[in-house]
Amino acid sequence: MLSKRKPLYRFPFIPVSVLVICLSFLLLFYYYAKPSAQISRLSNISTSHTPQCSSQALTLGEKFMWYAPHSGFSNQLSEFKNAILMVGILNRTLVVPPILDHHAIALGSCPKFRVVDPKDIRISVWDHVIELVQSRRYISIAEIIDITSLVSSSLVRVIDLRDFVSIWCGISLDLACVADTKLHSPVSKSLNQCGSLLAGLHGSIEKCIYAVNEDCRTTVWTYNEDGHGDGMLDSFQPDEKLKQKKKISYVRRRKDVFKTLGPGSEAESASLLAFGTLFSATYKGSELYVDIRESNQNQRFLSLKEKTKLLSFVPEILIAGKEFAKQTIRAPFLCAQLRLLDGQFKNHQKATFQGLRQKLESLRKEGPLPIHIFIMTDLPGDNWTNTYLGDLVSENHKYKLYFLKANDKLIKRAAIKLMTAGHGQRFLSNSYSVIGNKYCSSQRLPDLLLYVEQTVCSCASLGFVGTPGSTIAENIELMRKFSSSSQKC
Repeated sequence: MLSKRKPLYRFPFIPVSVLVICLSFLLLFYYYAKPSAQISRLSNISTSHTPQCSSQALTLGEKFMWYAPHSGFSNQLSEFKNAILMVGILNRTLVVPPILDHHAIALGSCPKFRVVDPKDIRISVWDHVIELVQSRRYISIAEIIDITSLVSSSLVRVIDLRDFVSIWCGISLDLACVADTKLHSPVSKSLNQCGSLLAGLHGSIEKCIYAVNEDCRTTVWTYNEDGHGDGMLDSFQPDEKLKQKKKISYVRRRKDVFKTLGPGSEAESASLLAFGTLFSATYKGSELYVDIRESNQNQRFLSLKEKTKLLSFVPEILIAGKEFAKQTIRAPFLCAQLRLLDGQFKNHQKATFQGLRQKLESLRKEGPLPIHIFIMTDLPGDNWTNTYLGDLVSENHKYKLYFLKANDKLIKRAAIKLMTAGHGQRFLSNSYSVIGNKYCSSQRLPDLLLYVEQTVCSCASLGFVGTPGSTIAENIELMRKFSSSSQKC
């Protein structure tokens, strides 16, 4: 009898099974080999259940507020000032954010009624915060802007975002740097849950979070002790042409922040009040989003508003800027802040140069030569040729130009001193140092160039020429107006 032959169809299954095993191994290896890159972005997550506040968060005696900053530093500073006023009005503790990369978070245009929804901007900010932690570039705005007088006088209460997450969510943000494969998955899950809560991904949750989803398309926040004007139409509304073109029907109303979000409101019981952006600007006789004026307010709030008008840089930055003015320029000088490349400004270079040209013509008639000029610009030196800056360089018998670079020793030295000083309003410093050394070691030095440049400009005794429409120029003008820095340098 012939022996029974095995079916031929079984043989192909051997290499297929081996292939499946190999592919599975490669996928697992890729997942665990780069854990820091695998922290899921909230914007790509759709959770199936609504997260809840931890019992620890609900038992905290304090009430908190955070917001989602955007765009460049000057816009972020403006939002920080508005946030300080908001927590002063609402008697909440401000969760202090980090300084975000210039182009990391975009809002859109309030005048065109085309902005990112508050929930989406909060999600984007949380994602970027994780990125800053992982790249060792996280620096709190309170490490750059000096708020010690506000805190010491008890006008406001603040807490660093990293400390807040540790307390409120029960997890350290520094764990975003974790490389241990056994820890990565639960860490990622916990960070995502925390971010989901902070962003208000599922809306408001009773006693936990109240997500403020009104934005500049519908709301202008105001404050009057008697609530006067609450609910009134704002003077700036979308015109009929814009309504038809964009098919929008927004109506902007003025809302009293204390009446809407303070005692007796739905938001009062929430542990955390979460805004989107708090940026505002004057437009067509109105404010785009925040219009908190000085009249008819109590004395404590007036004091807070006065101190908030000019929040100066921390001492390490001020000292560096004044040192450059005294020891490098060593003469009366003019400051020119020329924003030439970014956004709308790149199309108006001739107009930007025209203001500087007129100022220099006036100075040539009034005083001796050469005229000393500190140049603050985003145009690289190699590209000055065939521009008005190139002309100034060539006329060295008339003008002497000065500028700073990010890698200058003065800037690096100031950054080292700043990191040592620890201005970040940290309340869990011991906990942070242990976690930071384990997972997020080798913190990068912050780039202080922009802040030192502004300080130098505040010292310019021959005057200041700024770029029209630039928030950086507006901040320098404030420094010169309120602090009289040009007389102190």
